[in-house]
Amino acid sequence: MVGSRPDLGFAVGFIRRFISKPSREHWEAVKWVLKYLKGASKVNQTFRKHTRFIIEGYSDSDYSTDRDMRRSVTGYIFKVGGNTVSWKSCLQSVVALSTTKGEYMAIHEAAKEGLWLKGLCA
Repeated sequence: MVGSRPDLGFAVGFIRRFISKPSREHWEAVKWVLKYLKGASKVNQTFRKHTRFIIEGYSDSDYSTDRDMRRSVTGYIFKVGGNTVSWKSCLQSVVALSTTKGEYMAIHEAAKEGLWLKGLCA
């Protein structure tokens, strides 16, 4: 889902987990996403002009959220000049044994992305 909106990317990514054996509940979720797209197409989304060129980054982890795999979720978002330019939300590759370790794994992923953005903008 590179290049799409974060809210849509999460919904589609979550629904696609069940593509091999979908149920009525999953079909209802797909219909909800389509209704959301229909309503969101009327909203004008543009980049704003800012006087200061600052890279801002935020990261978070949600400990053991995924009930199926018992893994935590890592998420981060980066803004340049107030505009969102990079984001990610995914299951962590290994099981975190504590909330602190989950947060460290999340900030590690965010730091790698932040350094890459800094090099790109330099």
